[in-house]
Order: sequence, then structure tokens, then C-alpha cells
Amino acid sequence: MHGTREDVLTELQDWLGTPYHHAARVKGAGVDCLMLLLEVYGRAGVFARMGVDVASIEIPHYPRDIMLHRNEEMYLEGVRRYALETDRPDTGNIALWKFGRIYSHAAIITGWPAIIHAHAPEKMVVIGNATQVVLAQRPVRFFDPWGTR
Repeated sequence: MHGTREDVLTELQDWLGTPYHHAARVKGAGVDCLMLLLEVYGRAGVFARMGVDVASIEIPHYPRDIMLHRNEEMYLEGVRRYALETDRPDTGNIALWKFGRIYSHAAIITGWPAIIHAHAPEKMVVIGNATQVVLAQRPVRFFDPWGTR
């Protein structure tokens, strides 16, 4: 793939229905919201456009309930390494929400407010809507992996 927004959306569709599984990253078997980002942008060629091998990205251990017990913005800082913050929720960009103490849930925007994310309550990768109460009432930030560095 060439790393375009269209490539991301095509790859993302293939993950729909993948069961939610904390810290997993296997299409059709299990994934969480962080690993969904890594796998989709990696397989779509976005990281390759940046000169980054997705296999070289080290993800430190993170407990399922990290947002309840930690103040370090690990997820936010990780996203900032590979995408520029923007005020525009463009297609293919990342939406990152604050749950608990930290920014700890992400989705890929398919046409705001439409998103696709690995959603623990629904137990799988689903098409979602950012206007749903569980998301709409939380702080959200947007990141563009194609932004100029």
C-alpha cells in the first residue's frame, strides 16, 4: 500500500468485527484500540512513508485500567511521536479521548463524527459515532499522521 488516507480506510474496514482483546494485535482474532492504530497505519503504509518500521515501535506494558491509576500520558505522547495535533477531525486522522485521568482511548475517523474503534464494551472493532454520550462528554484531541513534521 502507499500510505494514503484511502489506504487506511480500506485496511480499517478489514478489522471490523475483530474481537476486543487487551494488548493484542491480530486481525480477526483480537485487538485493542492502541494496537488497532499500529496495525492499520502500519499495514496501510503510513509508517513506511515516515521511514518507520512498525515492528520497531516498542510499546511498554500497559494495564487494562491504566487510566484509573496513572497520570503519565503514555498514549498521548506515543501518538504525538507519529502524528501532529490538529483541530480538524479529518478522515483517516486519529481521535483520542480522555477517560479517567489520561487520554486512553482512540479511534480512526472515517468521516466525523463517524469512527471505527476497538471498543471494549462492544467487545469488538465497530463502527461508532463520536456524538454518543460515552464519547461526546469527554475531552477529545485530533492527530494527523500525514501532518508536516
